[in-house]
Amino acid sequence: MKITLLAGSNRKDATSTKLLHYMRTRLRAEGIEGLLIDLYETPLPFYSADETSSHPHVKQLLEAVSQADGLVLATPEYHGSISGVLKNALDYVSGSIVSGKPVLSVSSAGGAVGVSSLTQLQAIVRNLHGINSPEWISIGSSQRFFDEDGAPLDEPTRVRVEHALNQFIRLTAALKPSAEL
Repeated sequence: MKITLLAGSNRKDATSTKLLHYMRTRLRAEGIEGLLIDLYETPLPFYSADETSSHPHVKQLLEAVSQADGLVLATPEYHGSISGVLKNALDYVSGSIVSGKPVLSVSSAGGAVGVSSLTQLQAIVRNLHGINSPEWISIGSSQRFFDEDGAPLDEPTRVRVEHALNQFIRLTAALKPSAEL
């Protein structure tokens, strides 16, 4: 199984990105391939419907989404919304490469948890014909700290993340097309 994790922050050491690093570690511990694309490290040009991009980062993004069995989208919550860099990345993605794939939405907020960004991410996923995981993850305030191994310091947060990730893994396995078809 292949999972693409898209870190939608334009900030070095973003907590939403740290959370995806932890999730990728958990996926790998389960024998699942997890490819993390960090939009801070691999920025994309501004999307324009008038032109196709041959930028290598755009090609990398589209290939990773296309080859994935499931997607994890992470964003910081800015002014009650998703980040501009994640929205820009999702504008490059067509429904034809997301259709039928499960998607787990993740957010990190500076204050309380960021539910508005999660709701907006789920609307975008529906419009791309993806399948929203019934679970989602939002961390905020004191939940945004990680230990030296990258795990959330707050135990209830770590348990919540692992529960949501396990549910997502089960959904992805259930929806994965059989090789026999």
